[in-house]
Amino acid sequence: MSAQASRPEPEISVIVPAKDERENLGELIEEIAAALAGRAFEIIVVDDGSSDGSAEMLAARARELPFLRALRHASACGQSASVRSGLYAARGAVVVTIDGDGENDPAYIPALLEALEAAGPSVALAAGQRTGRKASAAKRLASRFANRLRGWLLKDQTRDSGCGLKALRRDVFLRLPYFDSWHRFLPALVLREGYGVTHVDIVDRHRRHGSSKYGIFDRAFVGILDLFGVWWLRRRRKRIPQLSNIAGLPADVAKEEPRC
Repeated sequence: MSAQASRPEPEISVIVPAKDERENLGELIEEIAAALAGRAFEIIVVDDGSSDGSAEMLAARARELPFLRALRHASACGQSASVRSGLYAARGAVVVTIDGDGENDPAYIPALLEALEAAGPSVALAAGQRTGRKASAAKRLASRFANRLRGWLLKDQTRDSGCGLKALRRDVFLRLPYFDSWHRFLPALVLREGYGVTHVDIVDRHRRHGSSKYGIFDRAFVGILDLFGVWWLRRRRKRIPQLSNIAGLPADVAKEEPRC
């Protein structure tokens, strides 16, 4: 029997969207594995059409590491599409997202999982919120403006929606409406489904290798359109009825739906 076949089914799926991050991924995979030691987990790296040899490196590492799975987009589709591809491939009941550039510290993953578990079934998302940002002044300024505008319009109860480190219940994640850039609006979308959000402060760290593949101002106009799109989605969401089990259904059906 192979090592892959003998491993238990994962309880936690860590999704790592990455484009041209070959130099960062090897260290990041090791850090995630160390943070989740003793748990049943899998790491799903989604290579978003990289041209730096990431696919070959990941294929080699996956042969050595039974918890590692690698997916590849034939061409670059974006971070949101990469998260979505990983989500549909995930087997764990809880999905953790983390950026592939290494700026999110995997050491905070256990804190997110514990916060989500402690919050109970009415909460579906534990969101990281960065402190001590190491990004450039221009990027920090743009992020601060975007977060304040988003918080004012969406009332998503989140200081830093752009942080890539999050833990979500997979069943709820699959219900969220998909669109490009959805990964930046997960708190608002989870609240739209009637579930709560909890938060964990994480200390930001410097990128070790390479440079960011995402610009600051090239997505600003699209981001504003997305913001008003999510606002519209939240306003158009019908109230979810609380179910009562009259007869013939499994006892846990009503418990799975959030209250109005």
